[in-house]
Amino acid sequence: MKTLRCMVVDDEPLAVKMLENYISKTSFLELEASFTDPVAALEAIREKRPQLVFLDIQMPDLNGMELSRMIPDGTRIIFTTAFKDYAFDSYEVSALDFLLKPIRYQKFLEGAEKARAWFELVDSAGSAENAAPAAENRQDSIFVKADGQLHKVAFSDIRYVEGMKDYVLLHLCSEKRPLVTHITMKAVEDLLPDKAFMRVHRSYIIALDKIDSIGGSYDISIGDTLIHVSDAYRPAFENYLSQRMLR
Repeated sequence: MKTLRCMVVDDEPLAVKMLENYISKTSFLELEASFTDPVAALEAIREKRPQLVFLDIQMPDLNGMELSRMIPDGTRIIFTTAFKDYAFDSYEVSALDFLLKPIRYQKFLEGAEKARAWFELVDSAGSAENAAPAAENRQDSIFVKADGQLHKVAFSDIRYVEGMKDYVLLHLCSEKRPLVTHITMKAVEDLLPDKAFMRVHRSYIIALDKIDSIGGSYDISIGDTLIHVSDAYRPAFENYLSQRMLR
C-alpha cells in the first residue's frame, strides 16, 4: 500500500484540525505540515514537494485556485471548500477531487482513495516503461485498477473514456464491457498522450484515430456511440480539425 505524503492548507484553524484528524485516521496518508498562510504553504510545497495537498479555495493574499497553478507538476490537489461554484474550475487544474464543507470522513476517504489510485497508476506505468529495453523505452500503455487487479491497457485499444460521477469507464476495442476504475477524468487525461487523445466534453475523452464521422453539430461518431463536443472544448477540437481538413 502506497503512503502519500500530504499537506493541509486552510486559513481556518478548525478546518485544519479536522483534516489533520482525518489524515491521522487514514493509514496510507502521512501529514508533512499544515498551514493557515497560503504564501508560506506555497514555499513549503515547492521545497518539500508532497504528493498531495488538501487545499482550501477562499483564502486571503493567495486563493487556492491561484496557488494550485503555481505548485510543482508532481503534486496533486484535493480542494476543500464551502463554495460549490468552484467545482467546474477545479477540473482545469491538477485537482483529483472537490470536497464540499462540511466534509464527512467518508467523503474525505473517497477523495484520498482517488489520490492513491492515481499514484498507483502513475507508478505502474512508470515501472513498466522503465523495465522495457532501451530500444522500446516508450510508454504505449497504462495499468488500470479494476475488479481487484491491474489491467494493462494499450493506448491503441482505447476507443473513448467516459466519466461517471466518481468513476471512469474505459471503452476498449478488444472488450464488449468497459473497464471501470475509481479515479477522476483529470487523472486519466494527464496519463493519456495528448497527440492521440482529446477531451471533448466534461465526461468524455476520445481516441482521435477512432473517430468514424463528425456531424454538423459536432457530434462525433465512434462505432455506435455518439459523443457531442461541448462548447468549452470546441475551440481545441476545431483547431485539430482545421489542420487535417481537405479544402
